[in-house]
Amino acid sequence: MIDIENAKNIFREYVSNYDLDDGKIALKYNHILRVAEISKQIATSLGLPKEDIELAELIGIFHDIGRFEQVRRFNTFVDRDSINHGEYGVKILFEDGLIEKFNIDEMYYNTIRLAVINHNRKAIEEGLSEHDLLHCKIIRDSDKLDIYHVLLTDKTINTYGTNTLEDQTFSDEIVREFKEEHYLDYQKIQTIGDRWIAHMTYVYDFNFKDSYKLLREKDYIRKMYTMANFEREDTIKTAKEITDIANRFIDEKLV
Repeated sequence: MIDIENAKNIFREYVSNYDLDDGKIALKYNHILRVAEISKQIATSLGLPKEDIELAELIGIFHDIGRFEQVRRFNTFVDRDSINHGEYGVKILFEDGLIEKFNIDEMYYNTIRLAVINHNRKAIEEGLSEHDLLHCKIIRDSDKLDIYHVLLTDKTINTYGTNTLEDQTFSDEIVREFKEEHYLDYQKIQTIGDRWIAHMTYVYDFNFKDSYKLLREKDYIRKMYTMANFEREDTIKTAKEITDIANRFIDEKLV
């Protein structure tokens, strides 16, 4: 079995090496603990055995372990400007040996590695076992659910790199991809407004009905629109369209 409380203590010990007074470090520390709890909630709702519920929670603790070094070295969460934090997390855990401090049975190592490295990819790699794929899906859903929480509660400067989204615009191609393809090519993102659309695109990528239930219960999509407080008439019109499309998609998933 997995000793979750011990894992949380070791995690806290690891994070103590970083400056928790740094807003970015504190943000990721709290995000990780919430994601672990959401993962536990989703795994429980799926009726999984206790061992898999604990494993899902443990993966939540590990999924963003690479973020702390990313912030220390590059002072950013933007992977394309620094490092792939999922891949770097795997390096820290398995190449640098951090996972050994957690006293976890090696039988879980491969599932943990696959879940961490796949949690921030555009899509989960193919060819995984049913068990590994399940845990990859759980962590991806949990992570995205809490990212909405972070976007709505943290300072805009920490999450978007600006103090306000009021004057932002959208790129035509990004809007088209959202509406027609339900997918974004992140290399085409040009504006901070485009990043807002990228976050709205998460609605297309949840794996479980219970994840959509949580998304609806928290009313995250409507709140994302309200939070942005766009002021440009053309931006407001498009943002309303995007919000309506996202909410209709969620409604379809809840039928």
